[in-house]
Amino acid sequence: MIDVSPKPDSLRTATARAVLRGAPAAFTLLRDRQLPKGDALEVARAAAALTVKQVPLLIPYCHPIRVDWVQVAYDVGADSVTIDVTVRAVDRTGVEVEAMTGAALAALTIYDMMKMVDDTLSIEGVRLLEKRGGKSDRKVDMAAAGLVAAVLVASDSVAAGEKEDLSGALLRERLAAAGFTVREVMVVADDPTAIATVVRLWADAGDIDLVVTTGGTGLGPRDTTPEAMDEVFDREAPGVMEAVRDHGQRRTPRAMLGRGRAGVRGHTLIINLPGSRGAVTDAMAALLPELPHACLMLRGAGHDDDPRGK
Repeated sequence: MIDVSPKPDSLRTATARAVLRGAPAAFTLLRDRQLPKGDALEVARAAAALTVKQVPLLIPYCHPIRVDWVQVAYDVGADSVTIDVTVRAVDRTGVEVEAMTGAALAALTIYDMMKMVDDTLSIEGVRLLEKRGGKSDRKVDMAAAGLVAAVLVASDSVAAGEKEDLSGALLRERLAAAGFTVREVMVVADDPTAIATVVRLWADAGDIDLVVTTGGTGLGPRDTTPEAMDEVFDREAPGVMEAVRDHGQRRTPRAMLGRGRAGVRGHTLIINLPGSRGAVTDAMAALLPELPHACLMLRGAGHDDDPRGK
């Protein structure tokens, strides 16, 4: 199975369709709910809901998910029935296979209950109509956007050459992989004046969309990065770090000790992350899906469509 543990939960929705065709007389019985075996539409509705919840037991590499909603809709025509199954869940992976399996089993259930009155039945196939949620809803043309980032490492030991810079290198790698141009990577000591000076310089240049600092956000006596932001931020963005801490807390109880802040100076988004590679990995998993959109908003772009739909 694919490891989805680093991914944040998000609202996932998918709709799949199956079509069953046969003789018109049989579909009259289906529409009037007069089949000898009973009301096939309602039985198939229950079959779809039960099947959706059992998909991880049926398909080996599907992850167990918390299914929140299953809807089955029918369009009964003269010689066919179209079955649309919609599945919704708040989880770390999509629900398109659940929707497709539900539609398939609904069609098979109706087939089973109609076969005694029609030996020409055929299931024409199952296809995905729509899926929403996850990274597919957050696609930004990064080449066209041309977003620029900078990374500041705040660490006495790294600045003194006593330790290797690991978290800054990881941030450069993750941001570059996400499509940002990482223009600057700098190391300073855990000094609030030095930290504030560099971040202000980058933000005031006007051509850097995102500044990520790493280090100095804990409870140690030299952890002063959050205090340095008093001299930097025009506005706070508290929801950014709420997301980081919530994501991290689900993976390590030490996430509660982080004091990082996020805010805006001019048109630059500034985020303080901890200094450990593990904490940076967790934080970027939580942040990267939305960082391009946040940076584009600071340039004046509007919100994209709500991934929950209408």
